[in-house]
Amino acid sequence: MISTPTYILEERLLRRNLSLIKDVAQQSGAEIILAFKAFALWKTFPIFREYISHTTASSPYEARLAFEEFGSPAHTYSPAYTEQDFPTLLACSSHITFNSLSQYQRFRSAVAQYNASHPEKPVSIGLRVNPEHSAIETELYNPCAPGSRFGILAEALPEQLNSDIDGFHCHCHCESSAEDLCDTLLYIEKHFGPWLPHLKWLNLGGGHLMTRKDYNVQLLITTLRQLKMRYPNLDIILEPGSAFAWQTGPLVASVVDIVQNHGIKTAILDVSFTCHMPDCLEMPYWPKVRNAETLEGYTPTSADKNVYRLGGNSCLSGDYMGSWRFDHELEIGEHIFFEDMIHYTTVKTNMFNGIHHPSIAFMHENGQIDMLRAYSYDDYRARMD
Repeated sequence: MISTPTYILEERLLRRNLSLIKDVAQQSGAEIILAFKAFALWKTFPIFREYISHTTASSPYEARLAFEEFGSPAHTYSPAYTEQDFPTLLACSSHITFNSLSQYQRFRSAVAQYNASHPEKPVSIGLRVNPEHSAIETELYNPCAPGSRFGILAEALPEQLNSDIDGFHCHCHCESSAEDLCDTLLYIEKHFGPWLPHLKWLNLGGGHLMTRKDYNVQLLITTLRQLKMRYPNLDIILEPGSAFAWQTGPLVASVVDIVQNHGIKTAILDVSFTCHMPDCLEMPYWPKVRNAETLEGYTPTSADKNVYRLGGNSCLSGDYMGSWRFDHELEIGEHIFFEDMIHYTTVKTNMFNGIHHPSIAFMHENGQIDMLRAYSYDDYRARMD
């Protein structure tokens, strides 16, 4: 077994997801692209390119990663662009979506000038719209909550769009179902129906968790086909993040110590929730731990056997979760497997408190494990330069 802490991405599971996503794209006629905000391990891009052609970016670094490492220009959206960054984004993008009409007015001439000098690869302009509807219950992740900074309301759009606006972008899902997409389309067509027949593309954003076992894939395909039939002028685009790396590998940790306080036993690990699994605390959600029963909302007592909180190795008091019931008494040095820890973790890890980044390993289909990246003090020091 490799040393801990380490994320292990399994090729077999990744290809399973990619095959399903490619099949959905072929059957529905929609293009499905990878959102870097959930997964950006560029050393795996050769595998991705066997199944998809494009990616989505929200910053100059992500756009460069798309252009330079994935090998195709990005579909780019950001809440706000700056004069300093915009030339880089133009050079690395095929589509640029503006979050507001003021941003569009500020930069549309720059896009026009770029397109005039690069007629072989013009950049398509889009606007992010807000349908004022979302199935997301967690406020932190809801882009359509009242007062949201994301997207343009229908009431703010002119009756006729300028001819340089090619598409709309709408994102209001998070690990959502095909049924949620059906509901969302009702609101999109209700609010923005008058403009849809005059556009070239509609980007339905991310959050479409089509690789989840209980996801109604056939409903998704049917829904996208019917949307295309209603608006044959539109290229339909989806940009999920989690769906690509969903359940493709664990974060492996080790038990470093076991402490007890008021009958509550905590296994302290060589990983950190706040540094390496931040969504667990932010959302929050309870990660599945291999060979352990999740006891969400349970208060352990001294009478419990093999019930532990799992604690991180940072100095943040709240860097723990619990509890889990194991089938044995934990021992110092044994491994703990946090399942499904590839998406929205490898892109979010931080070195708060000088905590060591987990290594990133790739398990080939034949079982061979290659280390994609290992971190050291130099990486921490470089962040302070």
